[in-house]
Amino acid sequence: MRNSWCVYNGRAVRVLATTARVAGLLAVLAVVLPVGRRLFRPSLATWFGLPYQAHVGALVVTAVAGLGLLTLATGLRRRKRRAWQLAMGLTGLIAVLQLVFRHAPAATLVAAGLFAALFAYRREFAARPDPATGRWLGVRVFAQIALGGVLVNFLIMLFARHRLIGSPSVTDRLEHAALSLVGVSGPVGFRVVFLDDLTSAIGIVSGVTAALLGGYFLLRSAEPAPAGWGDATLRRLLDGRDSLAYFALRPDKSVVFSPTEKAAVSYRVLAGVALASGDPLGDPEAWPGAITAFLETCAQHGWVPAVLGCSERGATVWSRHGLRALELGDEAVVDATTFTVEGRAMRDVRQLAARARRAGYEIRVRRTVEVSEVERLRLAALAEEWRGTEPERGFSMALCRTAAGDDPECVLVTAERDGECHGLLQFVPWGDDGLSLDVMRRDRTAQGGLNELMITTLLATCRDLGVHKVSLNFAVFRAALERGERIGAGPVARAWASLLRLGSRWWQIESLYRFNAKFQPAWVPRFIAFPAARELPRIALATMEAEGFGGRPRVLLRALQRV
Repeated sequence: MRNSWCVYNGRAVRVLATTARVAGLLAVLAVVLPVGRRLFRPSLATWFGLPYQAHVGALVVTAVAGLGLLTLATGLRRRKRRAWQLAMGLTGLIAVLQLVFRHAPAATLVAAGLFAALFAYRREFAARPDPATGRWLGVRVFAQIALGGVLVNFLIMLFARHRLIGSPSVTDRLEHAALSLVGVSGPVGFRVVFLDDLTSAIGIVSGVTAALLGGYFLLRSAEPAPAGWGDATLRRLLDGRDSLAYFALRPDKSVVFSPTEKAAVSYRVLAGVALASGDPLGDPEAWPGAITAFLETCAQHGWVPAVLGCSERGATVWSRHGLRALELGDEAVVDATTFTVEGRAMRDVRQLAARARRAGYEIRVRRTVEVSEVERLRLAALAEEWRGTEPERGFSMALCRTAAGDDPECVLVTAERDGECHGLLQFVPWGDDGLSLDVMRRDRTAQGGLNELMITTLLATCRDLGVHKVSLNFAVFRAALERGERIGAGPVARAWASLLRLGSRWWQIESLYRFNAKFQPAWVPRFIAFPAARELPRIALATMEAEGFGGRPRVLLRALQRV
């Protein structure tokens, strides 16, 4: 099935984005390399009576325009309309400058050819700016940096007036400071060479920085504020098909609906990736409509669509809409109706739980609605305290709130001793007869085996709760770990398993698999859906950031949120 994502991301767009990088690189090299500067000589420029400073300014403008094209290539790849508009201007500017000053013929031809191709394929670049970018944000950033550079140079000339040649006026000083942004000498002369070099350096650095950052903020794939719908609207679409459905109620997700409003896709935008999780909500017959609406939204804003943790059925539907599917791991699902701690296979769990019970812990299993508001606030505070300085983990299987009054059907499992709570589990509803693990926190000084005791107690109480199935943690790459441990496993399987174990030193890969396996669950495969392999690095970055396992530095994120 062809869809808007596939249609708009054709070969022509990729070729144009690559050509923009080539044209930008040629323009920069023509200025940076000595051979390029030697070729940069006046010809037609002399007909117009342009001074020597114009030649220097043309060099600077060519270099900045080349850097701008390198920056715009990503925006062109995302089909941003603004990127197309700026690229048209920059390629035209580079072509004209190189023609006027008889610059490198190859660079001239590439820039001129790119200009013509961009115009011919102008309808391909229809992606709108992101909701939170702001129409004038790029202009504001450019103006702030450029004016800052002008102000600094003006103040230098103001306080060092005794080191200036003659008595330049305020207008002359402002003109000199402004021209320094493009590397052109102004009307002010200096008695000290150092001041001349200093103002020139400040000006050119400010000009280049303003151009690059202004372009970045004009084109960046911003992370719009969540545009989700009220809980009542989404809750009516929740059913027992997908154990991850309830996590669509996270406050940081946006939602798109099918035309019939019988299905929806919830997602979050990170680093230019619209990251959905789990299967679409609602009636499977209406899933195609919701998926199409989601892909159209991604196409309109130039986001990369990706789906994290969808089921095999969901992956099949997504693949029909042009996305590829790759098995990511397995979800551990325990059948509460047949679960027992008896038998040799459950000996470790039985012994750990017994040890915690002998330490004096009492386990309580309650619906959130049965817990008083005072206790709910205390449990939420304890969960935050036990988390410490670690970032909030989870996205596809995390609700991002604990013991909240908005979730009356959630199940809270607490471990108490001497009137104090030392452990907490929170499970969200999975339809009418299932639960899905959300939060697992405990006091760092608590007895080992406390989690095993809380889980086995919950499973023993499921009959009274009307629960038949319980979803535990998600084990990423579980099958790969298991294959690498089998007798006769090949070198590739063993090497991949060893690499995953090495990664477990920083991420909970093997430990989650081992913990889940204790309860003898059924392993349900989960998939990641993506448009193309070349997008996987960006999707991996967004996924790690969403799940709390890395991504962009917090300092950068705070800076982006303030602008």
